[in-house]
Amino acid sequence: MKFIANYHLKTLASGLFVSFFALAHAAEPSLAPFSSATLGSAPAPWRSGNLPGQTKPVTQFEVVDLDGQHVLKVQADKSYGNLVHPWQGTVHALRWRWRLDKALARSDLRTKAGDDIALKVCVLFDMPTDKLPLSERMQLSLARSLSRENLPAATLCYVWDRYLPVGTVLHNAYTHRLRMIVVDSGEGKLHQWTSHQRDVAADFAALFGEESATLPPATAIGVGADTDNTTDTSVGHVGDLVATP
Repeated sequence: MKFIANYHLKTLASGLFVSFFALAHAAEPSLAPFSSATLGSAPAPWRSGNLPGQTKPVTQFEVVDLDGQHVLKVQADKSYGNLVHPWQGTVHALRWRWRLDKALARSDLRTKAGDDIALKVCVLFDMPTDKLPLSERMQLSLARSLSRENLPAATLCYVWDRYLPVGTVLHNAYTHRLRMIVVDSGEGKLHQWTSHQRDVAADFAALFGEESATLPPATAIGVGADTDNTTDTSVGHVGDLVATP
């Protein structure tokens, strides 16, 4: 039961799984911008996606005015949390800008104890499971049964890491169903906006191509930060995300 609980909770958390699929039926053709939103809560259909029955602190998301522009503030304090947007159809490219204002001091994505991220942008895919190892199919089936959600078999996250070099590709310490690409690293760009444009189709093929010959449809796109394992704190800001179907 300990294994089941660990897989069910942290695996879902790491992959931004919880609450994403419940929103997917309401998907819209574009991502609601933060730049034109009023100050305060993120605009619909962005919604929180946290752990079921979560008792730990929740990462805070708020539209704020920064240098005369409305952007999303992401603040984690010994917390876990995601902001998710439903999507229906493929995502071939994704672009966004973000800045990190307070970096993590103790994270290490190669370990379970250090599995925290100051900023991440993720895409969840409705990928067939027929090519997954039997053990992973069984684990995913169990997690789906426990959560009563059609949890994704593939999640791709772009992350800002504490020290891993840009371009590093790695699997989540808890589950192979979540794979990450480091797109920013360290504190050299603190308080500076950094823009990214990713070929999601190419990144998916590189990280999941052995399991799927084609790009599966996406069901959600999310922004997140978590510092619950290291009990650290982080602060970042994210501008508008633009997805290309």
